[in-house]
Amino acid sequence: MMDKINSLSPVSEMMRSAGLEPKKSLGQNFLFDLNLTGKIARSVPDIENSTVIEVGPGPGGLTRALLSAGARHVIAIEKDKTTKPILDEITTASDGRLEVVYADALKISVDDLVAGDYAICSNLPYNVGTELLIRWLHNLENISSMTLMFQREVAERIVARVGDKQYGRLSVLVALTADAKILFNVPRTAFTPAPKVESAVVQIIPKKGACDTPLQNIERLTAKLFGNRRKMIRGNLPGIDWAQFGLIGTERAEELSPEKFAEIARTIVI
Repeated sequence: MMDKINSLSPVSEMMRSAGLEPKKSLGQNFLFDLNLTGKIARSVPDIENSTVIEVGPGPGGLTRALLSAGARHVIAIEKDKTTKPILDEITTASDGRLEVVYADALKISVDDLVAGDYAICSNLPYNVGTELLIRWLHNLENISSMTLMFQREVAERIVARVGDKQYGRLSVLVALTADAKILFNVPRTAFTPAPKVESAVVQIIPKKGACDTPLQNIERLTAKLFGNRRKMIRGNLPGIDWAQFGLIGTERAEELSPEKFAEIARTIVI
């Protein structure tokens, strides 16, 4: 099975044959570097026993790497149907291990596509990456791991801790629900076309049952308190007895730990 995948023409050649170019409107920046796509795929924990969800496979560079790394089953969600001729070739070579769903990942539920647990591995389109991550954080029950590429700036916000310059709303939501780390950086020259920013691959491992506060409450609270970072929390959210949370109200959002946000959100529902 691996031989069939590895014997396919290079992705760049398949794109030229199909007359395809990356679409800026869809945030497409494709990876053709086999060493890099292979490194990403091999980073997926227990890949040989996993169903892997990939969002935005494009011409299938990472898709092929996931299959070559031994993924039991790959479900690729692709919005751009012009890539179908290329993905059809990969599907045939996969001997039943690849399924392509042509849909907008923001409009479907992954849980409707998979029975049981699954991993997510994707070079996410920059224009929807953060929105997709937050959606997945709200529904972690069946997600075993997420290995995702983001703009470097977003990756740093995901893993930031209290006191870090990048610490913010996304940092809090991730810290309360998962363990996250940056695996490695990816230079802009690795992409076609080259974006204006550097990228990084982040691995996120959900904490099962770690947070007992509804995430939507925390999301609204962090949006409110980080809405104006320069303001004290009593200025962003007046009329609150902050002493009940061991605070005096002159703190700023960036000084509050994820656990403190969860504590506040259990009482204050915005």
